[in-house]
Formats: sequence, structure tokens, C-alpha cells
Amino acid sequence: MSRDEQRQAMRSVREGLIEELEDLYRQAFDRISEHDLGEGAIARLTQLLLRSREAAITPLQQEIEAPLITRAPATPHP
Repeated sequence: MSRDEQRQAMRSVREGLIEELEDLYRQAFDRISEHDLGEGAIARLTQLLLRSREAAITPLQQEIEAPLITRAPATPHP
């Protein structure tokens, strides 16, 4: 597998993980709304889930969006 193919495969894996995590969190939010927990408890639990989602997904997104640096730029010699 070439280097470009490996990069593309890793990108696909990360994107797939993000999609799976998004689905998991969507299901969790739906389950919270099904219970009669009271507004305060729902708000706290929702906030925890939002923080958890952010911590889980952001590093994967940042890695996808990070610029690819394969080598240092050439510097002209005087």
C-alpha cells in the first residue's frame, strides 16, 4: 500500500469513527429524553454528554483537518 493510500485509508477510518460516535451520542440524547428525570438532571446529564462528545470527536476531526507536512521546505543557498 502506497503512502497516499495509507493516508486515505486512515482518513476513511477516522471519518467512520466520527460517524459511529455521532450515532452513539444521538442515541444517548434520545434515551435521556425518554426518562422522567426532571429538568435539572436532564440538563446536567446533557452537559456531560456534550463535553464527552466534544472530547471524543474533536481530536479525530483535528487530525483529518491537519495539514499534511511530508518534508521541510527547501531553503535557497546563497
